[in-house]
Amino acid sequence: QVQLIESGGGLVQAGGSLRLSCAASGRTFSSVSMGWFRQAPGQDREFVAAILWSAGSTFYADSVKGRITISRDNAKNTMYLRMDSLKPQDTAVYYCAAARFATIDPSQYYIWGQGTQVTVSS
Repeated sequence: QVQLIESGGGLVQAGGSLRLSCAASGRTFSSVSMGWFRQAPGQDREFVAAILWSAGSTFYADSVKGRITISRDNAKNTMYLRMDSLKPQDTAVYYCAAARFATIDPSQYYIWGQGTQVTVSS
């Protein structure tokens, strides 16, 4: 059974950086798109970034462009989210997920990780 496991969240001061990891077990993801979403308390789940696993093409939400970089390591079956210049409004639970094509619609993602908390203090 496929599992996605996030790690790397934590507490960081505004302006700091974090790198989140999403390790996939159970299969390879050469034919899918992988994405990061986040959800703050009382808010809807929000698209952050996505990557086409085989081609490496990337897509970002306008709110994070220039501060966040999505990448993947095929050999390790792991996806990353590097976040720089973090702001208090980036505070949320961050989830990784898999879809069959690149999309910002969370309903199209069929496998989800358990989430990792990111808290940015001002």
